[in-house]
Amino acid sequence: YGHMLVIGGSLGKAGAAAMAGMSALRSGAGLVTVATAKSTLSTVAGFHPELMTEPLPETEIGSIALEAFTSGKLDSLANKKTVLAIGPGISRHPQTSELVRKAVAKYKTSIVLDADGLNAFEGRVTELSGKGRTIVITPHPGEMARLAGCSTAEVQRDRLNVARKFAREHELTVVLKGDRTVIAEPGGEGWLNTTGNPGMATGGTGDILTGMVAGFLAQNPNHVLEAVWAAVH
Repeated sequence: YGHMLVIGGSLGKAGAAAMAGMSALRSGAGLVTVATAKSTLSTVAGFHPELMTEPLPETEIGSIALEAFTSGKLDSLANKKTVLAIGPGISRHPQTSELVRKAVAKYKTSIVLDADGLNAFEGRVTELSGKGRTIVITPHPGEMARLAGCSTAEVQRDRLNVARKFAREHELTVVLKGDRTVIAEPGGEGWLNTTGNPGMATGGTGDILTGMVAGFLAQNPNHVLEAVWAAVH
């Protein structure tokens, strides 16, 4: 049922990567490996014994260092994986952001991109393209605003069309989180989800969603929209 790789976590944010990995397993993914900064590995591994873990070189703040990419370590980990989830708890350190951009540009495996994985493309959104492959992004309104180059208020005033426009222009699937989560596919068609409640507006639920989307994609790599719909619902 697929093998998912989570690339994320940093000192103080190890739980985000662990929750993404665990929710993928709970959603039915066959195997999940979490690749994280070496100083956070024991924390991630301590959450759930079902998760496999891999230590990566780290920066001075305990985030994943660019060396993880340039050394080829990330290449070997990403090889033969069914889906990659990039971003939960990964931090905005310049080296780490560069690693995210390089990984997204290089790997053709299906990718779910969230949190600071999205923020890595602020001001560099032309580098984010799903042409010829599967990329699902799961921004909250603030992250969507940074990507779209507008204010959060502007996003919230026209959530459906902001998501549809971005999905079309960048040829990827957008999951714009919030009350009535919007799902927009690369052709520009959009859907509104009607489930959920205000209690979901708390730290961690986005990491769970990332893991669920990736977990369903791991099992159903040729049914992207259905996997996204199921996870969001």
